[in-house]
Amino acid sequence: MHGAKSKSLAFTGALLGCLEMIFSANTAPDIPVIDQAYSKLSNSITVEWRAVPGATNYMLTAQDGDSFVETTVKNSPGTVTGLKPATLYRITVRSINSGGKSQPSPFRNVKTVLAAPILSVRSPSCDSIAVSWRAVHMAAGFSVSLMRSDGLGRVLKHNTTNTSLIFTNLDPGTLYTIKAYAWNANGMPGDDFTYNQRTSPDAPVGVKVAFNSGALRAVISWMPTEGALTYSVTVSSGLLKLRCNTSSASCVVPSLQCSSEYDVSVTAHNDAGSSEPTDAVSLKTIPCAPVNISIEEDEPGHLLVSWSSVSLGHYYVVFVKSDDGLEVHCNTSYTQCHFQSDCGFTYFISVFAYNKAGQSPSGDVLNYTTAPCCPSDFRAVFVSSDTVRVTWAPVRGADLYETRAAGGSGAALCRDTATACSLSALQCGTRYNITVYSFSEARGSSASCAPHYVATAPCCPNDLVLTQVTQSVTNVSWSVGRGAQTYVTTLESPKGQAKCHTLQNYCLLGCITCGTNYTVSLRAISETGLTSSCAYQGYSSSACCPSGVKLYRLSNNGIRVFWRASDETINYNADLRGSKGNFSCTPSSGLSHCDITKIPCGDVYTVLVAPVTNKRPKLTFCPKKIYSVTCSGSSVGMVIYRGKSNAKHI
Repeated sequence: MHGAKSKSLAFTGALLGCLEMIFSANTAPDIPVIDQAYSKLSNSITVEWRAVPGATNYMLTAQDGDSFVETTVKNSPGTVTGLKPATLYRITVRSINSGGKSQPSPFRNVKTVLAAPILSVRSPSCDSIAVSWRAVHMAAGFSVSLMRSDGLGRVLKHNTTNTSLIFTNLDPGTLYTIKAYAWNANGMPGDDFTYNQRTSPDAPVGVKVAFNSGALRAVISWMPTEGALTYSVTVSSGLLKLRCNTSSASCVVPSLQCSSEYDVSVTAHNDAGSSEPTDAVSLKTIPCAPVNISIEEDEPGHLLVSWSSVSLGHYYVVFVKSDDGLEVHCNTSYTQCHFQSDCGFTYFISVFAYNKAGQSPSGDVLNYTTAPCCPSDFRAVFVSSDTVRVTWAPVRGADLYETRAAGGSGAALCRDTATACSLSALQCGTRYNITVYSFSEARGSSASCAPHYVATAPCCPNDLVLTQVTQSVTNVSWSVGRGAQTYVTTLESPKGQAKCHTLQNYCLLGCITCGTNYTVSLRAISETGLTSSCAYQGYSSSACCPSGVKLYRLSNNGIRVFWRASDETINYNADLRGSKGNFSCTPSSGLSHCDITKIPCGDVYTVLVAPVTNKRPKLTFCPKKIYSVTCSGSSVGMVIYRGKSNAKHI
């Protein structure tokens, strides 16, 4: 019985232990306590805390304002990464198991260290290294150290508040290690940055040149330079440059030409840059006579003399002698010379090469004749409306002259040995481009001669129409004359003259005398003042209107029209027009009145007396009278005189 009770108690204890384990597994662990938190790198903070029983993981949180970074780790210590440099973070830790997360631990404020300065390094010379970097946020200063990468020598260290410095007095061609970091106002260092940089090599020494005249090549040698990876040899003569690149301490330069002087220099190179070139060493041979001499006139007034390079020629002298005996020369180290030249001359040219040994043998002597000069003192005079005479002064080198006039729909041309030309059949109102060219048998045409612009007189209008507007005013209109800017129109008779000046192609001429024959003329004037006088068919103004027109009432609604004739030879006709009909009367020969009868009442009529014309339409501008016939009472007619304030009854 006692054994059974013991087994029961043991079972109960085991059951309680299991229940306690289950209960613990389903309950969140306790809140951890941070022992310390610190930053050794600018992008992370490391946290240490005491372990919490039952916790399987821990969540580290770094909060900066509204943003935060979380990291889950297994145990202490843990590191939060992905942070910003020089930033104050609020650090908390939460313990985690299957039952959930604990509340955050009491926070710690920790600031990340400064970011490392990003270095830009170069070797500006063989004994110096320049280091620069951008400013680092919250940095109060920087520490930069330099030492040989092979560990030899001492460490050079500089503290500075600037963002650049230069290490000097270094060994050429040597690899150095540079380390830099920033510190804050409290002197706490931030991340460091390491960079390896080699100084550029020193210039080679002991340069020697061995020239093999039989093989026309040179062997250049020198002492090896510390830190140099490759060498370049430059052999130059004037514009000619030969180069040789090698990794050894000697170089063969082939294909040298006779009669050349070369300057030889050597430059050492490595991945940091290049040394200064060595002082030039001279390599000389004997000069040869220049060949392949050529002459060209690259533009009027400039001769270009060029030739092949002569080996070992220190400089060249070109002699140019003109056919009038004048000689000039050009001294140059290049293979071409420019000379000013005049049109219409022949030049004799020779080229010599020189060095310390003396002058080269004479080469070919060339001659060159420049194009003839362009004619000067150009003058153009119109001898008629369609003919212009062009003259100019004779010029040197010209055997023949050609004059060309281009404009409008065609061109005019004349060729002669004389210094004058007449160009005819030119179109009116046209701007011509006239150019005079000179020709020679040796060089041909002076193609660069400047044109001269000549405008012919404007064209006369083809059509001119005259229309009489009133007895004393006539409208004249015409078609546009090409090249004309203004017009002067004139009507002239023994009784007087009417004239108008206008920019338009029409005008009104006043003071016209009726019944008069006029001559019609028009002058078309160009912008430059050239004038064309144009004549047209004569014009006769209309017969004169009668005066003193009066109306007298007759019986049966009739009317008698009286007037005074301006000329006894003129016949007149009286018209009466209204809405109820049109009426007219013509007087008997020699009379100056006529009657119109049976005029319908209740209307207002217009009475017009005008000369009778055979060819022209009836004149409508003669003075009119208004005649009113009423139908009430005694059918009294009323005459209203146009243009007067009172009316007369008859």
